Amino acid sequence: MKPNAKDEYHTPVMSDEVVWLIHPRPGGVYIDCTLGSGGHALGLLEFAGAGAQVIGIDRDQDAISAAKERLNIFRDTVTFVHGNFSDLQDIVKNLGILKADGILFDLGVSSHQLDEAERGFSYMEDGPLDMRMGQEAGPSAKDLINTLSAEEIASILKTYGEERWADRIAEFIVKRRDKAPVTTTGELADIVKAAIPAKARRSGPHPARRTFQALRIAVNQELDNLHAGLDQAIRILRSGGRLVVISYHSLEDRIVKTTFLKMSSPKGQDSLRILTKKPIVPCMEEIIANPRSRSAKLRAAEKF
Repeated sequence: MKPNAKDEYHTPVMSDEVVWLIHPRPGGVYIDCTLGSGGHALGLLEFAGAGAQVIGIDRDQDAISAAKERLNIFRDTVTFVHGNFSDLQDIVKNLGILKADGILFDLGVSSHQLDEAERGFSYMEDGPLDMRMGQEAGPSAKDLINTLSAEEIASILKTYGEERWADRIAEFIVKRRDKAPVTTTGELADIVKAAIPAKARRSGPHPARRTFQALRIAVNQELDNLHAGLDQAIRILRSGGRLVVISYHSLEDRIVKTTFLKMSSPKGQDSLRILTKKPIVPCMEEIIANPRSRSAKLRAAEKF
């Protein structure tokens, strides 16, 4: 089901903190690189007042459709772009924008993508093993699982999922696909559960979580895109402009932290002043209301 009703809108994570840190103002230009259903963009526009402009980018056409409905009242001040934030400089150049006053990245998978079984992101729902964030062509998780060698699958699980049982899971996947292709999320989740020893499955998160995370990152080239998007965002920001990034796992957060530190010293062109010495995390009240926010970490910096 498409996210087209108000009660289906994705709840933006740490929305007050995002608005506070970016501090939008009238006439400013703001870029939401992961628009989703428009929750963060709505907060920025409501706070900014007259004349503010938001560029909303998303790889998922369904998300853009939801955002257009949610932001209808601001339709004259929002530009919607179906694209990848790894192409950020080309996107803003094509729009005739030279500099931005604030840029936001809210990484990871949106709630509506997780909730739609046919998108293939969730190990809790059975659906096609896809995991592509956008509708563009490209290899799906099913393609990777059924064509890569055991060594290549294990490498993905170790690199992007930090999965302790990567070799064993890859071995079980290859044995299973020798009988028939692995085509659904339910099948993959069952294979992972069978591969991980029972003792290791008795505590902690769902045993398939790391495998699904790793495959999703590989399918969507998320870490490469993040490196590219951050570098371009820093160049696009005007002096005094602010960059806010919300990440959901250690690999993303490490890239953001390292990039901010690198660009904060030495001082020079495109250098940053870090605003968050430690990442901001959701309060308990928000985690209870929106459990998917529990792993979020927010980092922010201002361009000199």
